[in-house]
Amino acid sequence: MTGVEFWLIDADRPAAVADGLWRLLDAEERARATGASPELRRCFTVVHGAVRQLVGARLGRPPGEVVWRRGPNGKPEAEDAGGLRVSWSASGTFGVLALAEGRAVGVDVERLHGAGTAERMAARWFPFEEARSVAEPAAPAERAARFTALWCRREALVKAYGGRLTQSFGVSVAGPSPVPVADPGALGGGPARLCDVPVPGPFRAAVATLGESPLHVNSHVWQCN
Repeated sequence: MTGVEFWLIDADRPAAVADGLWRLLDAEERARATGASPELRRCFTVVHGAVRQLVGARLGRPPGEVVWRRGPNGKPEAEDAGGLRVSWSASGTFGVLALAEGRAVGVDVERLHGAGTAERMAARWFPFEEARSVAEPAAPAERAARFTALWCRREALVKAYGGRLTQSFGVSVAGPSPVPVADPGALGGGPARLCDVPVPGPFRAAVATLGESPLHVNSHVWQCN
């Protein structure tokens, strides 16, 4: 069984907290944050600073000395990390981080989409059965929840493979969690496992790992320090 550390990061923190985390970011991260609105910059800084703290703690090095390298499609991994694999995601004032030893991992978090947007996007991008499952519920909130959960699964799967989102649109991610993915289609690289992860508020989240081993997720809450 593969254990995944899943960290919840509340990015709605005072400016003083963001200012303290800003010094941990590298030049590329600071450049990405520069020019954003004050709220987006603050949330970006908190999530990326928290990720650095958590990854640095696992690797036994200062957060500011964690160096990211990016794969062909932009997925970041920590340099000189041994077998530790990393993935993170953010939506609004909420972020998540997944850590796994010796197994590629992907994670995604999304704020609930509106029902109308959910139906249109599902009809355009999802396999037929998934799109129908999104359109079926009479309650708009349920349609939005179904779509967002499936979208998170898809994003997490793509990140685990290090692929592109368009490569996943022919792959079914439906079914009760945890979901085995036997055929990743254009993503390639063998089977995977998907798991929904409970998160607070109007959000949905999912984790994916590569391989056939059962997936177990241990949830934690980041405490700013």
